[in-house]
Amino acid sequence: MAPTLDTVFAALADPTRRQILTMLLEDDMAVTDVADPFEMSLAAISKHLMVLAEAGLISQEKRGRVKWCKLEPDALKDASVWMQAFGQFEAINLDAFEAFLEKEKLSAPQE
Repeated sequence: MAPTLDTVFAALADPTRRQILTMLLEDDMAVTDVADPFEMSLAAISKHLMVLAEAGLISQEKRGRVKWCKLEPDALKDASVWMQAFGQFEAINLDAFEAFLEKEKLSAPQE
């Protein structure tokens, strides 16, 4: 079953998981190496990794006795496409908009 946008965004909502994804941008990592910079138990990191895997953002495989994590490059594709739809709206310059309204107010015929 493919992960839904809700699952992806829920996985991305946690700063620890976002940091893990950033670390995995560099290269595949063993679970113990992923856990190294964090001040939490290996079990807690494993739970974060499970959430990322369920969202399809990473994959895990066993190589010998070591479990490795790999970033899935296409995992954010649907989320990215969804977010880009909002990029079509330009940011509103409120100062310019206020000046425009003031100018329109002054040029409007008085009743």
